[in-house]
Order: sequence, then C-alpha cells, then structure tokens
Amino acid sequence: MSNIKRKLQKFSYVLLLLAIACILLRLLPKPALSSYFPSSRILSAANGELLRLTLASDQQFRLWTPLAQIATPLQEAVLLYEDRYFYWHPGVNPWALLRASVTTASGARRVGASTISMQLARRIYHIDSRSFRGKLQQVAGALLLELRYSKHDILEAYLNSAPYGANIEGVATASLVYWRKPAAQLNLPEAMNLAVIPQNPRKRIGDTTALGGSPELVAARQRLMKQWLVQHPQDRAYANETMLALPFQQRRSLPFLAPHVVDMLLQEADQQGSTQTRIATSIDLPRQLLLERVLSHYLKTQADKGLKNASALLLDSATMQVQALVGSADYHNADIAGQVNGALGRRSPGSTLKPFIYGLALDQGLIHSASILKDAPTSFGAFSPENFDGHFSGPIPAHQALIRSRNIPAVELAAKLSKPNLYDFLKSANVQKLASESHYGLALALGGGEVSMEELAQLYAILPNQGRWQKLRYVKDQSTPSNQAAGRPQGLQLLSPEASYIVTDMLRQTPRPDSFAPARPAIAWKTGTSWSFRDAWTAGVFGRTVLVVWVGNFNGASNPALIGIEAAAPLFLRMVDALRAEKLEQAELPSGTPPDLKRLDVCVASGELPNQDCPVTAPAWFIAGKSPIRVSTLHKKILVDSRTGLRVCTPNAYTRSEVFETWSSDMQSLFTKAGMPLRQMPSGACQDSSEASDNPPRIISPLRGVTHIQRLHQAQSLQLRASSDNSKDQLSWFADDSLLGMTQGEQSLNWTPPRAGRYWLRVVDSRGLSDSRELVVEMVE
Repeated sequence: MSNIKRKLQKFSYVLLLLAIACILLRLLPKPALSSYFPSSRILSAANGELLRLTLASDQQFRLWTPLAQIATPLQEAVLLYEDRYFYWHPGVNPWALLRASVTTASGARRVGASTISMQLARRIYHIDSRSFRGKLQQVAGALLLELRYSKHDILEAYLNSAPYGANIEGVATASLVYWRKPAAQLNLPEAMNLAVIPQNPRKRIGDTTALGGSPELVAARQRLMKQWLVQHPQDRAYANETMLALPFQQRRSLPFLAPHVVDMLLQEADQQGSTQTRIATSIDLPRQLLLERVLSHYLKTQADKGLKNASALLLDSATMQVQALVGSADYHNADIAGQVNGALGRRSPGSTLKPFIYGLALDQGLIHSASILKDAPTSFGAFSPENFDGHFSGPIPAHQALIRSRNIPAVELAAKLSKPNLYDFLKSANVQKLASESHYGLALALGGGEVSMEELAQLYAILPNQGRWQKLRYVKDQSTPSNQAAGRPQGLQLLSPEASYIVTDMLRQTPRPDSFAPARPAIAWKTGTSWSFRDAWTAGVFGRTVLVVWVGNFNGASNPALIGIEAAAPLFLRMVDALRAEKLEQAELPSGTPPDLKRLDVCVASGELPNQDCPVTAPAWFIAGKSPIRVSTLHKKILVDSRTGLRVCTPNAYTRSEVFETWSSDMQSLFTKAGMPLRQMPSGACQDSSEASDNPPRIISPLRGVTHIQRLHQAQSLQLRASSDNSKDQLSWFADDSLLGMTQGEQSLNWTPPRAGRYWLRVVDSRGLSDSRELVVEMVE
C-alpha cells in the first residue's frame, strides 16, 4: 500500500509540475501572434472607400483584423467546415486523426485531420507536415500554441493568415480584394464562399472571375451549406445555388487612387517607424476624381501651347483637411516625371503673395480698401520693378491695384511695412527654407522667394479663418473642435479678422477672364506668374474651400504660355465650376462682419473722406482705430468768368462755379504719364488765402528703410525725387550739410554717394519747409 501511495504522490507531483508549467507558459511574456505575420497597409478615403492596399514585407496581401471585426457568419462557417470541435480539443482532435488514418490507409481518398491550431502551427513554425515526422512536429506545435494562447487568439490568427488564392492571405484581405468591403460586413453567401477556399485555394479560386467560381468551389460550398442548414434551418433561402454564386473581383483590379497622397503618407509612416496598418485619409473621393478629370481634360485642350503638367490641391479651411490632391497630370507618365508630387515642390509664387502685403498694410494703418496708391516708374534702391504688361496706371485705388496685380503699389506697400513685414509674416506662417531677409529684399513681394503648394494653401486658408494660420492635414479627424463649429478657428493669428475680410472682399472683385466680370457666386482668387515664365499659379477661396492650382514643368523649363491668368486661371475656374455643378462646394462658415469693420463713403478720386465739393463717392472698408482717416482737400470749387475763362473772386452774371482737382506735383505727373492729363485750374487775379498749402515737400525716392547697394569700381547714381503741392516750387537737396542740387516739380536729381555709410538726406522748399530721411549705403564687390 505504501508503495502505491508513494507512486500516487509522485504522480501528483508530476501533475502539479505540469500544471505549473502550463500556467507559466500561459502567463509568461510571449509575442503576439500577429507579430509572426507582417501586415499590409490599407489607405482609405474619408468615406472609408479603399484607395490602396499595399503588400506586406513578405510580398503577401495580408491585413491583420481583430476577431471582433470579422463577421460572425464567417467565423461560424470556418469552424463548421474546418474544425467543428475547435473549442473542445486541446489543439489536436484524436478522433479526427484516427478517422483520417483509417480512411487514407484504406485507399478510399486522402482525408486531412489538421485542426485550426495545427494549421496555424504549421505556418508559424514553418513545418513541412507531409512526412510522419513533420506531422508529429505539427501536433507538438499545436499543443504548444494551445498552452500559450487562448482559443480567441488562435482563431483570430488563423483567420488572418489562411490562404485565399495567389498571395492573398486572411479573410479581411480576401473580403477587400474579392468584394471591396470590410470583413465585418460579409453576408452569409460571401461567408460560404470564403470559408471553403483555404483547403485548396489554387483549385477553388485561382484567378477566376466567372460567376459562381470554379467547379471545385461550387461543390465545396454546397457541402458546407448542407452542414450549415442543419444548425441554421432558418437560412434555407440561401440553399439555392443562385444565391451562393457570387462574382469575384481580381487583385489586379485593386484600387490605385490618389497616388501622390498615398505615397506621401506611406513614406511618412516608414520614416517615423509607424506600425499603423490602417490610415484613414482626409481625401474626399468624389472631389479627388473630379479634379483629376478636369485637370486631364484641360491639359489635352492646351497641348498645342506646350502645357503638359499641372498640380492642384483642395482644402477645407474649416478643418484644414486636404480633400483632394492631384500631384501631377499623370502618375504613370515618366516623360513628365509623373510620380513627383507637385504639391511638395518649392517654386516662385509670382504675385500670389500680394494679398498678404495688403492685409499687413491694412492692419498697420497704411491703407484702407480704397486708398489711392501710385503706379508709376519707381526705384527702390537698386531694385526698379515693372508691371507685367510694361505699363503704368498712375493713381489707382488699393482694391484695384490688388485685383489688377500692379507691381509698383505692392512693392511700395511692402517697403513701408514695419514689424511684421512680409518676410516676418511668411516665417510665422511656417514657410520653410527661406534665405535671409536681405537676400530677397523687396523682390520677395513679387515672388522672389519660393513656396510649396501646401504652404500657399495654408496661407490662403488664413482668409476664411479670420486671419489665423493652421497646418493642413491629410489624415481624417473625426473630432470637430467646438470653436471651429462655432466659426472661431484656432491657430496663430497673423492677420486681424478685419484685414482678412477686406482682402477677401477685394479679391472677390477680380473679373473672370471668360466673362470679364466678377464670379457669381463669389470667388476670391489671385493669379501669379514666376520670372522667366516657369510657373503659372492661381489660388483662391470659394465658400470655405481653398483651391490652389499650378501649371508648369517639374524640370523648371520655361514656356511663354505659362502665365497665371492665361494658363492657371482657366483650370482653376473650371475646377470651381465643376465642383459647383456637382454640388460639391461647401458653404462658408457663419461668421458675419468683424465688429471693428466699418463701411464709409470716400471720395473716389482721393480715397479720403469726401469734402463738400467731392462730386463722386463710393463705399470703402475701414478698420476702426487703424485705417487712415482724413477729409479730402482734393476738390476745390472756384468761380470762372464764362467770357474769359479766367478765375474771378466775386460772382456776377457771367460767372459759373467749377470744381477742380488740386493734386500735388508728383500725382499730376502720374496722371500725365498715364495718359490722363488733368484739367488745370485757370489763372486769375483772385486767390483764396486758404489755398496756400502748409504741407512740406515729401521725399518719394529713396524710400525709408531701403539700403542702397553700391558696387566698388562701378559708380551707380541714385535718383532723388520729391513732391510738392506747388509744381513750380524750387526744391533744394542736401546730403548731411552739403548742397547736392535743385529740382522743380517732378524732376529728379541724380546723385552718386561717394562712400559707404549713413547719410541724412533733406529736401527744402522755397518757404523753408522740409522733409528728411536716413539713407544707408553699402559697398559690395
């Protein structure tokens, strides 16, 4: 008895040790089963539609999906067909092994006995199970898996690694490839088809696209359906073969959409070492496909002009999510380097930065929307810009100067900006790879720097976002911040809401090139052309949507047809029109007029508040506490003798009242140069003492804050010009205390600084009134 007792004790110890070992195997750290199977990446559009499914690192299409996201009918069908006692056996089904051995030995037919755990063990441990030794290894591997992992984990791993034809593995991948739907949405007929494929994927699926599949597949799913109806008699309606015969799509027809966005996100994920397998992009597929079609068709119509490539980016300013990006005209065209993403390239933006110069000038109180600016030949140190058309418009209202893209007013405003100036603004807006401010000088106002399409879209999104800059995004964000929903965007405040509103209103007056009238519904847009005709741009806002279009060549080749208004604007407007026609335009966020914005009438000619003699007024936008406000003194009513045409002091039977414009000498010269000479006030014995001006002369050139660059051994003269209310007045010029010369009216004085350094320039009129400023001269090789 004692001997039996000792044996029982030893046996108990062995059982205890085995139990402890089993517990330890289950509790000790172990790799997740998903780590044995590298995963593909799936990128989807904002509505969940597939954009691309990538290959895993082992060149298989395999997308790991949690068991809870796999349709229950499929799970049950697989268990019924492959391993109905899965939840009852320890990894090996002895009865199935015995039955398979007897059936195979009798020569009737070869019958498999592998459980789901055994099939998974063969794949994980790379076991060749065709030999007796291999079968034993497979049994041991299955037992080990059952000891270490739960039934839930094993079934999940099997469903994610089972073969479904060619290099398609896992039910989630098969569901996407064959029916373009997630595994959670599989119905019963689809489950019947998928459940039987792994036993013989080559014969049952192959590359067939025939309705219903191969004969082997038909027979297998009929057998499974009979077994299913035993447990689910309520599904008898599906027993009809026509219900089970489904069309299969092929992997070569997998979507390859929005390729530039997908490539960019995949590259970012690789660089960041991300293990994320599902990326939900912000791409709106209807908008994406529409922009691709419009762009492709447009370039076909422009082929005779040599226009071969273009890019476009569509952005929802409310969420800053990119809804569409066309990186090139044809991703698969190597002749145009089609796989290059045009949205990331850095190029001269031409005049597309001008709206932000005006926005800064509005915020700094330099102008209001109708301030009169000068469009005339002007030198800014060594920089003498010209307009694109080679002509000058003379005096021009600010809103007209912007929509007509006049260069001189924009550069002059840029020169007058304090902190922040345009360079500071671009740095704050996260424009990358800018050189030093001195490298660009005032040429930055005309596109002297380089920006990317992404950066330009972020800049234009400032306008509908009440002056706030935010970073764009390509990944879908389900959450909407409460402040955005209320129309109060977050981000960095770079312009005031008032300046953003005024600039947007200015740009909405830009006439379309096809109708010569502003777009209705409104579009706030601006064109740009880079030097040497390398890049044609159009950027704008409609509703809450920002659209940027670029036309050019990735190799930087020049083409005279690459003009913003002629090459990019038609494409931009076609895209806007197409989006509106398809009802894909998004309405503006409710915001209303900013509280500090006022609408006042100004004298059209002077851009100032009208006096009693101003004949024509028009409304203009003013920012309370910022915009310059003064009453116009431009118009003067006098008495003229109708017999002599001379001015008189007192009315009589022959006098009439006439209103004249009393411009300063520089403005009179502008009108003359613009081909609009002013009517001169007639002379006469009568002169009102109030007409005598107390205004001093005003230095026009050089501008304040401009450094004059002088080259050694190559003398360069500097033009000194000033304006005076009396065009006949003599003006004396001084550098420090030295007299440089005399000018009259709009005359200029050429002066060559003798050395580098700082000079105090002064101009004095005959009454002793003066204007002065500091000039910095630098010498370079």
